[in-house]
Amino acid sequence: MAKQRGAIIVGASSGIGEALARRLADDGYEIGMAARRTERMQRIGADLPTKSSVATMDVTATEDARAGFFELAEAMPSVDLVVISAGTAARNRDLEWEPEKRTIDVNVRSFTAVATAAMEYFERNPDHASEADGHLVGLSSVAAHVGNDDAPAYNASKAYVSTYLEGLRYRQTDRDADVTITTIEPGFVDTDLSMGGFWECSPETAAEQIARAIRKERRHAYVTRRWRAIAWVLDLAPEALLRRLS
Repeated sequence: MAKQRGAIIVGASSGIGEALARRLADDGYEIGMAARRTERMQRIGADLPTKSSVATMDVTATEDARAGFFELAEAMPSVDLVVISAGTAARNRDLEWEPEKRTIDVNVRSFTAVATAAMEYFERNPDHASEADGHLVGLSSVAAHVGNDDAPAYNASKAYVSTYLEGLRYRQTDRDADVTITTIEPGFVDTDLSMGGFWECSPETAAEQIARAIRKERRHAYVTRRWRAIAWVLDLAPEALLRRLS
């Protein structure tokens, strides 16, 4: 009998994280959910077709978040997959400090705290996964490819996420543990964080495409896939043109 697969989703109480919890449960994963809204996660878990576990987590309290991650992982029979979906965004053209600080705290500090915890767990416990030694998935954004005068910290933070995950992939070349690392870069998704409607998809569509990238062990995926062309243009366009378009 095949060993039960398990997935931890950090930021599972809404948006893409919630949709992905439901999608992965449909694929047979036992789901570990971590976020601040405990009752919301419990309601989501009650609807899932597989067993679920809940950990109340404020990712900005990084030491507590890391400890909570390890406790949740140890409580599950198997952890094959960790998805970091927690994030925040704020329009802040006036550069007020608090919105910038929160964006950095959630999207940079907290992301790094959980990502390093996941890698430590996978490398320390290779037998606790049912396949290979684990799979880390981080949600970045197409915004990582360009600066943004309305939300400078958000785009910069997503550039950090993409580059950090790239560094972790390079790190895997000389490590004994076989950990797959996937960068997901969505465009506009219909969530509370959305800043536009161009090619906007539903969280369910995003979750379906992310689940496909997980199954295929992609190193990098755009959601939806048409955003690959936009990212390519942003990477090649001269800064003067991008400044005029912003």
